[in-house]
Amino acid sequence: MLPSLFASEESLRPWSLPRAALYGAGVGLLAALFRIFGPLHAAEHALPRVLEIAGAVVIFALLCAGAALLRNLLARRL
Repeated sequence: MLPSLFASEESLRPWSLPRAALYGAGVGLLAALFRIFGPLHAAEHALPRVLEIAGAVVIFALLCAGAALLRNLLARRL
């Protein structure tokens, strides 16, 4: 089911910030792996690859946790 701001009894339950962060970390990991090991990427040393993967994981986790927090704040006010 797609998330929405439609107010029903079930949708009043707040979203889990840790779960949203975990999903975001998974998306970030997949995005970084695709970018690093994609067909057009040149070979590099291991450390920049690891840092890029870690950075993408953290950024996507924070982005998704922030989106869940914003949704919870909006749902509480509406």
